[in-house]
Amino acid sequence: MHKSKLLFLLLAPAIGFSQISILDQIKNEVKKVIPINLPSATLSNTDIASGLKEALNKGIEKQVTKLTAVDGFYKNEMVKILLPDELKKVDKALRKIGLSSLADKGLLMLNRAAEDAVKESTPIFVDAVKNMSFTDAKNILMGNENSATTYLQTTTNTPLYGKFNPLIKSSFTKVGADKVWSDIIKKYNKIPLVKKVNPDLTDYTTNKALEGVFKMIAVEEKNIRTDLNSRTSDLLKKVFALQDHN
Repeated sequence: MHKSKLLFLLLAPAIGFSQISILDQIKNEVKKVIPINLPSATLSNTDIASGLKEALNKGIEKQVTKLTAVDGFYKNEMVKILLPDELKKVDKALRKIGLSSLADKGLLMLNRAAEDAVKESTPIFVDAVKNMSFTDAKNILMGNENSATTYLQTTTNTPLYGKFNPLIKSSFTKVGADKVWSDIIKKYNKIPLVKKVNPDLTDYTTNKALEGVFKMIAVEEKNIRTDLNSRTSDLLKKVFALQDHN
């Protein structure tokens, strides 16, 4: 029973019904600060699921698209792909022997491959969002600021990797990263006394590209959860109002 109604029932016999109007005024004031009719009363499971899916699709459209532009990875410090530990010594050795430009180009090519591959990834993410259940959506809505992104990452990372890896491999060839890194590795392995390397850059870049994609989706999810101006549709406003009342 609502607090204001309980208070009314307890006090009415003692103070007399002549003062009921005063209690009504008190009750009306209480309603202003204690919302009785939460948005959930008018939102179906379908509404909630649709709202979450719209939020995720918005994140994909707005943030992931940024990654597909030239320097979308390379000049975005949040997602820029840096060299794996194994290749840091390669980078350092090349610079010592005057091959700084080649080392710089190698790093650039990793990011170029990711930027190119992400162009093909949007449909994969959209399909993953479509499969979200009503129960999952409601649990995500009432979760923390990146619950939707975490759910999406947990449930889709493995199949996404399977589809994304060949895209990265293809992008390596398309942007010329395979030739650049073949040249880098050959030159490094010819340096006297160094331990030869043969890194799997396709695997490394695939994982880093996926990590960057999810990170940018999380950025937009947080915006929608915390910034009213980011809720650009009536459905988003209604669904996330439920979260605000939680």
